[in-house]
Amino acid sequence: MKVEGTYILPAPRQRVWELLNDPAVLARATPGVKELQPQGNDVFKAIIELGIGPVKGTYAGQVSIADKVAPQHMRLIVEGGGKPGTIRASGELNLEEQDGRTVIAYSGDAQITGLIASVGHRLIGGVAKQMATEFFKALERELMK
Repeated sequence: MKVEGTYILPAPRQRVWELLNDPAVLARATPGVKELQPQGNDVFKAIIELGIGPVKGTYAGQVSIADKVAPQHMRLIVEGGGKPGTIRASGELNLEEQDGRTVIAYSGDAQITGLIASVGHRLIGGVAKQMATEFFKALERELMK
């Protein structure tokens, strides 16, 4: 399952980069994240609640930030498992400043297995796009604080 798009945030690229590298902001902005504990070297232990269609569950795993090129590029990697199945996702964020705003071009891919994949197969793409939009809207709210 692949997802991609762009989102414009009303702040300079450096400010957006700082938010994306703040674990507390990531925890608040990422849909479904209930816990995000730093483990060192841009690796975090995570508890995530996710639902697709009628299947909902809690996943335990980790979130990693890789391939950082400040303040323009990073890759997020999420791996976890729970009763409804497993998830492995990777997403790239490319930040470009335009007229004092930041254009974020994002792309990602996820592999989901188990009950959540079989029951929610047709819904996964739409849910992923919705979660990306929720994440960027939450970042925008963080900018306003």
